[in-house]
Amino acid sequence: MTAAKASRAGATAKETGQPKDGPEMERMWAARHGDVIFREMSRDEVEAMLLRNRVGRLAFSLHDRVDIQPIHYIYERGWLYGRTSEGDKITALTHNQWVAFEVDEVTDLFDWRSIVIHGSFWIMHPRGSPRAEELWTKAAQLVSKIVPGAMTDSDPVAFRHTLFRIAVSDVRGREAKMKPLTRNDP
Repeated sequence: MTAAKASRAGATAKETGQPKDGPEMERMWAARHGDVIFREMSRDEVEAMLLRNRVGRLAFSLHDRVDIQPIHYIYERGWLYGRTSEGDKITALTHNQWVAFEVDEVTDLFDWRSIVIHGSFWIMHPRGSPRAEELWTKAAQLVSKIVPGAMTDSDPVAFRHTLFRIAVSDVRGREAKMKPLTRNDP
């Protein structure tokens, strides 16, 4: 339905998906071929984005089922650390450790950054070899930076007691931006 027909029919801008007003909204709706610029992000830009965000989506699969779930994380030197609770996700990941992890920053339709990581998921154990205990302690300390009280009596989500880390083996960052207007643009 065109905006004119929608207006005659009494439909609102929200119902038609048309912009309400403003030059930026009009420019986005009138975008032509070449008005949007897509580019690969540099490794430094990817790391900066991973460091400033705390929530991403973990994608995993088992047999013929793929799932994706939001999860909090903290990034440090090529590893994502986080925690979760026991359940279907952990069951699936014990059978297939290969995951994808996505972090997005979306400002508008054509103003976003997205990172997709491929790697392996590793559950941390508090007991075992000295190295395993050291890694679990490190993961607990990192997680407590984003969830104060984590893994203590004052933990706000104490049922999430499984610590993990993801080895970042492949990472790709992409960005979309509107091309800046020039004086000759309509």
